[in-house]
Amino acid sequence: MAAVLLPPAPAARLPVAGVDEAGRGPLAGPVVVAAVVFPPGRTPVNGLDDSKQLCPERREQLYPRIVERAVAWQVCFVGVEEIDRLNIYHATMLGMRRVLEGVIATLGGVEALIDGNAVPRGLPCSARAIVGGDASERAIMAASILAKVSRDRHMRELHARWPEYGFDEHKGYATPAHRAALERHGPCPEHRRSFAPVHATLQGADLFAGLLAGEALPQPA
Repeated sequence: MAAVLLPPAPAARLPVAGVDEAGRGPLAGPVVVAAVVFPPGRTPVNGLDDSKQLCPERREQLYPRIVERAVAWQVCFVGVEEIDRLNIYHATMLGMRRVLEGVIATLGGVEALIDGNAVPRGLPCSARAIVGGDASERAIMAASILAKVSRDRHMRELHARWPEYGFDEHKGYATPAHRAALERHGPCPEHRRSFAPVHATLQGADLFAGLLAGEALPQPA
């Protein structure tokens, strides 16, 4: 009897991890990166969207549903010290590597879909960058919500420590009120010294301290 050759079974597809961040642009606070992996098939959370398109109340409602129904998720805070040491781009890439390492430790392997136009180097998995992915890929939408809610909560905690800056309102972004407070009070430990508006206030403070000490003004070359 002739042997029957069967075609090889298709390789099982790896789970898809959506990755997004919140807080690249602010003058203060961490950049927060999240990864979310849903079970295969229909996404088990209704009402997902890009976090920027949802009101804060709706994001807070969706957060526990995402956490409960994801098969894996991770949120990573990359603080001001690393942002100033690495720059904001590389700090964000570092956060992406960390969250993907976290979900891989849980699941054993994933395929990453990353919002934006860049893929971090040295990832422990295959990955693809998708411009506008937070408006088209539901796992990325979920990651954007986790990142945004986590960061907003953290900025409200920072407001309790430094209420003079209004972190609960602007979340560290360079609004006129925030910049006025920065000029008035100088930076707090959560301000990003590598960002130009914060660095400028430090230079002004150094110059003012020098004048009080009786130092001569620097002369133009």
